[in-house]
Amino acid sequence: MKLTKTLFTTFLGASIFAFSSVTWAKIFDDQFQQGIDAAGRGDHQAAFQFWKPLAEQGDANAQLLLGGMHEKGKGVKQDDIEAVKWYRLAAEQEIEVAQLCLGMMYFNGRGVKQDYSEAAKWYRKAAEQENSIAQLNLALLYIDGQGVKQDYLEAEKWFRKAAEQGEVDAQLKLATMYYKGDRVKQDYLEAVKWYERAAYQRNPTAQVNLGLMYMNEGIKQDYSEALRWLTEAAEQGNANAQSNLGMMYENGLGVPQDKALAKEWFAKACTNHHQKACEAITIK
Repeated sequence: MKLTKTLFTTFLGASIFAFSSVTWAKIFDDQFQQGIDAAGRGDHQAAFQFWKPLAEQGDANAQLLLGGMHEKGKGVKQDDIEAVKWYRLAAEQEIEVAQLCLGMMYFNGRGVKQDYSEAAKWYRKAAEQENSIAQLNLALLYIDGQGVKQDYLEAEKWFRKAAEQGEVDAQLKLATMYYKGDRVKQDYLEAVKWYERAAYQRNPTAQVNLGLMYMNEGIKQDYSEALRWLTEAAEQGNANAQSNLGMMYENGLGVPQDKALAKEWFAKACTNHHQKACEAITIK
């Protein structure tokens, strides 16, 4: 039985993970369950005591959890070297979250000498088990040529796999590749598709890019859709969206002209250090 990414996140508070919940199909071993109960109460020291003997006996789930506890300093002194030790033991038993974590330790040089090739190796193992964060990280290595030969087609492949699993950063990267024609054939419809998926996940960069495309970039102009997405991004504090909303209201693009409201949005963008918006506040 593999430990789900959800429980690993819940117990260790690892903010790098953002996974959907998974229903457990089997009943845990009593000692493992006692550790889960203790961690759920916030008693990480007790959880560590329950899980350590299991990890020492080769339980891969317990090894993963001990790795995370050492990495985060939960219930035990923070120790990157110990974290790597336990992650490696779990990773060698094909636990994909452990493979991801081990890859990240190599990428960041924590507990081991920084080694992008080793990072790529472990990311790939997790990515091939459909771990979306590993897929995203592997794609980024291919973009930058870190630990692997630079290969935009491989990057696109792994971005797409992660994006199809809902990984918002991968959706944004994939959209931008198609929008710019960055080592792939330029395709505005593909760009819109992936910007939209990320936008529905409330990614403000995707929302503003989608809004700008609906205004005048590569697809049929639709001011109502532009207004919708720019407003959503602006309300999240995106200065570019706020400035463009100001421009829409200033010029009456898809909305009644309203210079007072335009100034309001320009002022918000200016507060967020958007220089052109600061200059635009002087409109009459």
